Amino acid sequence: MQIGFSYIGLIWLLGLFVPNIIWLRFKPEGYETLKPEDRILQILERIGEVEVTMIAPIYRDFNPRAEIRLAWLVASAALMLLYEVWWIRYFRSRRRLEDFYSSLLGIPVAGAVLPVAAFALLAVYGKNIHLGIFVIPLAIGHIGIHLGHLKELKNGEESEDKS
Repeated sequence: MQIGFSYIGLIWLLGLFVPNIIWLRFKPEGYETLKPEDRILQILERIGEVEVTMIAPIYRDFNPRAEIRLAWLVASAALMLLYEVWWIRYFRSRRRLEDFYSSLLGIPVAGAVLPVAAFALLAVYGKNIHLGIFVIPLAIGHIGIHLGHLKELKNGEESEDKS
């Protein structure tokens, strides 16, 4: 693992943060009415977020180089592009909770799964154990929170259907 600037890590972080900053102005209707997030999942998510944010731009191992492992970087980039597509679809939608917790191409809670998977593949490509380790709590926390909200949303719909 080589310390040095990773423009790929920075690009991935920008792809993650820019839509989330825009989202602050365009939260889905009813988002504030969701139950509070599980505290353990929240802690895991924050640990993963901080560490992934710190690690991604400081290892030049993530920058492209000609080798057979390049397929991992291409796969990671494809997932990040799908993540951006998911955001575009969300911003063009009516921005309901159903839209925010939607799937894409059969990937459940795509807004949570796609970026986590992209960073996991980036860790594999860069052979970076640090990023690989901290993607795990990020995945557990972030995806767990989204699945919890989706379950709550579906339970609410079932209750409305029974009324």
